[in-house]
Amino acid sequence: MARTQHDVLSVEWVKLELIRTAYATRGGVFSLMDPRVVIAWYLVYAFVPWFTHNITVLAILFIGGAVSIFLARVGPLVLGLFLIGLGFELVYIFVAAWFFGGDAETIVALLELTLKVGTVSLVSMAAFVSLDPEKLSDGLLALQCPELVAFAVSYGYRMLPILIEEFSVVFQGYRLRIAPPERRGFLAWRVVVQWADMAVRSFYPIFLNTAKNVRTTVEALEARGFTFATVDRRGRAIRIGHLRTGWIDWTVLALTLLFLAVAFVIGQLYPLYR
Repeated sequence: MARTQHDVLSVEWVKLELIRTAYATRGGVFSLMDPRVVIAWYLVYAFVPWFTHNITVLAILFIGGAVSIFLARVGPLVLGLFLIGLGFELVYIFVAAWFFGGDAETIVALLELTLKVGTVSLVSMAAFVSLDPEKLSDGLLALQCPELVAFAVSYGYRMLPILIEEFSVVFQGYRLRIAPPERRGFLAWRVVVQWADMAVRSFYPIFLNTAKNVRTTVEALEARGFTFATVDRRGRAIRIGHLRTGWIDWTVLALTLLFLAVAFVIGQLYPLYR
């Protein structure tokens, strides 16, 4: 049976998309790489835009970031939220420039900041959507991050499905108890407002319901020796012993460094704004 639009845009679909994003089930190039190299790739690409004011370089870096999210197979939910935020950001630039009496200099300055933030957002999606909780936690441990940071990452990811499930249950409960608006209004804006109100109300019971599950999750992690394995050097070595770098890691890293160098060369030769 063909999947209808109503089935796609549902709370259940949002829940599944968030879980797929958190647990990196879509695959992609970066999911095949060593987590240490992915983190290093992200740090390099995220810091470079802040060392230049050249619009040409920033535009090329933004395009490279857009290519990276396709290589990482970022889901439509996260990508859609990014595009909506970027659209509002562009509208804000022109409104702010017009309202405060700005000119082309103001628009270029705000556009430069938008390109930098957009590039960092794109590579953040590409990197962290490709790392599941275990790989990210192991990568942080291998890079000598504090044990509590790695534990917080792993624990937070494990709590995410619980939070999403609790939100779905509470939200559906509100939908059953509250009647829909008698008149939907233009483009069903009354329905959208009602759903937004229910979404906000749903957050309060979540914390109470989730508190009951926190202890069980912590006990399960401790039963597996999570804290001891991060403190004891032998357990730490066993845990990160499976990390290996291969040809794909060094190829992606080398191509990225080459791409960044070419972007700066092109930016010097063909600056868009002087």
